[in-house]
Amino acid sequence: MLTVALAVMLPVLLVLGLWLGGHPEDLPAFMRSTFVADQQTRVVDEAIQRINRDYYRPVATGKLSDASIAGAVSSLRDRFSHYLSPSEYREFNSPPHFTGIGVAVDPDHRGLLIAHVFDASPASRAGLQAGQVIVAVNGRKLEGLSPDAATALIKGSPGTDVRIAVEPQHPVKGHSSRRTVKITRATISEPVVASATRTVHGVKIGVIALATFSPGAHAEVHEAVQKELRAGARGIVLDLRGNGGGLVEEAQLIASIFIPKGVIVSTRGRTQPSQTLIALGGAISPSIPAVVLVDSNTASSAEIVTAALQDHRRATVVGTHTFGKGVFQEEELLGNGGALDITVGEYFTPNGRNLGGGGVKQGAGITPEVPVPKSSVDTPAGLSAALNTVAAKIR
Repeated sequence: MLTVALAVMLPVLLVLGLWLGGHPEDLPAFMRSTFVADQQTRVVDEAIQRINRDYYRPVATGKLSDASIAGAVSSLRDRFSHYLSPSEYREFNSPPHFTGIGVAVDPDHRGLLIAHVFDASPASRAGLQAGQVIVAVNGRKLEGLSPDAATALIKGSPGTDVRIAVEPQHPVKGHSSRRTVKITRATISEPVVASATRTVHGVKIGVIALATFSPGAHAEVHEAVQKELRAGARGIVLDLRGNGGGLVEEAQLIASIFIPKGVIVSTRGRTQPSQTLIALGGAISPSIPAVVLVDSNTASSAEIVTAALQDHRRATVVGTHTFGKGVFQEEELLGNGGALDITVGEYFTPNGRNLGGGGVKQGAGITPEVPVPKSSVDTPAGLSAALNTVAAKIR
């Protein structure tokens, strides 16, 4: 009897299911959202399959899937939200690197001023030092070339040689001190933190440049700060020019190096729980003056640290108006090996400021107390302004 009943019911259920498939509005409310969502998913899959099958030239299904996800994220009109394909996600998580000799340079009228020599780099092994000026590459004078054209001459394939001619930044008149060295280019892993000691009016000042708020960056910053203090630095410049941000947790830890207690940043989101991140203790003495050097590319976690030090009156901000990014993103892994990097919340400074425009417009950013023209903030003049500012605070 049960078998007969099932035999009768199955066609009825099939017809009912087909009818409801075309009339989901007649479903009970508790079923409607699930059914419609499932139907929409099937429509997307159906469209991808039909393009893959019927388009006049072959297109890989994976490529179509990537494009559909990227299109969904693009529809948010949020410049900070992205879809990363599997290959893009692997590249995104690899350490930053470049091919060259391992120096950071600034423009100079004679060529390129070496601002920093990376540890264990070809340049370091060749004896190049910060403060020297690269005046020629492979016999070609750099004077008159743009910085981009000059650095392009230095770059090349790993394993190839380049001849670099250097002179002191302030050569002695009538005394030739040019030196030419042959250096073998290599793939260089860009350091997260670079530090140097500068002397202004007889006072030592530590300069800590942070490239990104990557995992473990706080430990490198802490070590660099302590190294500079042990070397006799009486003030600190935290150089965040060009720093596009990174992990919020690293921002909390790095701000805690300078701020002994209090709020660092607050975050709010729709599904993310609201959080208030506070200083974790162990800060250096507040008697050591600090300056944060910023530019228009200082963003995200770099703005969190800058704003926290500004709101707590722990540091003077020098430079230009910052980027203005008051939102934060979260990486959400997908089953294909790719990831969504999407905006999940906003952050607020200790004084309650939100620095961004919600991802869809330019944010307020941070206004420095000591402005530097945008045309010169990323040249040695920008660092000089920061050094002079912190030197004026040292008694």
